[in-house]
Amino acid sequence: MDTIPLVFTVEDRRRVREGLLAKARNDQRVVAGAEVGSTAVGGGDRWSDLDLTFGVADGIDIGDLLDDWTIWFAEKFGAVHLFDLPFQSSVYRVFLLPGNLQVDVSFTPRTDFGATGPSFSLVFGEAVAKTFLEPATAANIFGLGVHHAVRARICIERGRVWQAEYWISGVRDQALALACRLRNLPSGNGRGFDDLPPFVLDPFKEALVRSLEREELVGALKRAVEGLLAAAGDDHDLAPLHGQLRALATED
Repeated sequence: MDTIPLVFTVEDRRRVREGLLAKARNDQRVVAGAEVGSTAVGGGDRWSDLDLTFGVADGIDIGDLLDDWTIWFAEKFGAVHLFDLPFQSSVYRVFLLPGNLQVDVSFTPRTDFGATGPSFSLVFGEAVAKTFLEPATAANIFGLGVHHAVRARICIERGRVWQAEYWISGVRDQALALACRLRNLPSGNGRGFDDLPPFVLDPFKEALVRSLEREELVGALKRAVEGLLAAAGDDHDLAPLHGQLRALATED
């Protein structure tokens, strides 16, 4: 019996990429194709997943096209369909292959097919010019952190300890995302966290929840809130919230 590798190789990824692009070129329903994500612009590394996006001819049902491709992808490469993510007129379908290679395939009507960000490399066909999606603002990230802190404290008071841990982790993640945003590092999905300087990261070690005891939850929330406020810096518009947030994260 052949052993399935735990982790895919660069050659595995290249082979799947070429197979998908060949499939697209031979499918008359597909009129354009591009690579997106870190590997599209010469970035990424041997661990990077594969993201391909395709433009669809007029009058084609994207759902039917995706279903046809899913059957082919499973037979050809052993791909397993994980989930779909609709976004505007596009549909993203995420697959996992043997060797734990994640492949994201998306289809968009021809009239909307184009780059929504800088990580886009057209392989064939044509793309329309589109306005790039704006990243989350610093104010929005901070606001989410405040929301998560409020929910965390309410969960602690309710004795919903697992839910409290969820929200405390959310406060910490938003604080780190804010620190990234203000340093022009990628803030989504933790991509820039490891590139933050040690003096920013080190205090957040104490915001990790180490047990579900009330004292630990309140303490971790307090440290996460302090990290959020430190990341926000001297924004005077936020000053009225400082005392309120610190009180929220203090035990009576």
